[in-house]
Amino acid sequence: MRLDPTSLRLFVRVLETGTIAAAADQEHIAASAVSKRISELEANLNAQLLTRTNRGVEGTQAGKALAQLSRSVLHQLDEVHARMHEYSQGVRGEVRIVANISAITQFLPSQLKAFLDQHPLIQIQLEEKISSEIIETVSQNQADIGIFTEVLGNTENLQIHPYLSDRLVVITANQHPLADFEQLSFVDTLQYDYVGLHTGSAINNKLLHAASAAEKPFRMRIQVTSYEALLRMVEQDLGIGIMPQDIARPYVNTQRIKAIALDDLWASRNLKLCTSNQHPMSQATRRLLEHLTLSE
Repeated sequence: MRLDPTSLRLFVRVLETGTIAAAADQEHIAASAVSKRISELEANLNAQLLTRTNRGVEGTQAGKALAQLSRSVLHQLDEVHARMHEYSQGVRGEVRIVANISAITQFLPSQLKAFLDQHPLIQIQLEEKISSEIIETVSQNQADIGIFTEVLGNTENLQIHPYLSDRLVVITANQHPLADFEQLSFVDTLQYDYVGLHTGSAINNKLLHAASAAEKPFRMRIQVTSYEALLRMVEQDLGIGIMPQDIARPYVNTQRIKAIALDDLWASRNLKLCTSNQHPMSQATRRLLEHLTLSE
């Protein structure tokens, strides 16, 4: 036995209006069609649902119970429709983001705050990965949006979008021999020990390639997994480091470290967004992508 939501809705309307004719008029349907649906309900449920009076119709005990249950069911069905409409319009949903440490530390906190203020029903899953893993994760549809610095790996299945830019600086302890310089070339720093980020990070890869191109050794004394840890190690003069200028600025402003401009061309970086061109994009993802690209 299957109960038709339309029949339940018409039955509730009949009880609310008191007559089949009035219910038919409100629902813009023929009275005979309403009467037929109620007869089918009674046959399916094997119960009399209405009794006739000189004023119209009233629900039997079974009919009143059915009306109460029907209102609950119809409310839930309306909620299903409203919720699905929110998903289809991008008002509600979930977006999976994988991003490198630079994007997560510099740009995403304020961007996601502004986005979620406008779209409180959208949930964000954010995970940090290195650039090669980001490209692979989005290509395999394990994430909806990726944010990376270097194109590493096959991007054939991806759509690449421009994002934001940053600039790398050398950071040193206040008492370090390089601390009084205003500008340096990377090769001028290679005689000193470095504190670096984790293996595979875009900055580490760039430093290793630049040192190799200069045919000089790159002396990484300590590796850490966050910019905060890198800053604290450099502050204690355990080595120098390279990081985005905006991340170093609070430490520089409180005179805990020094930051020196790098004159190498690669010190100016353009981060990128990627999405899959092999899988349909949800409306929630599309809204977030538009927000991130318009925040430049």
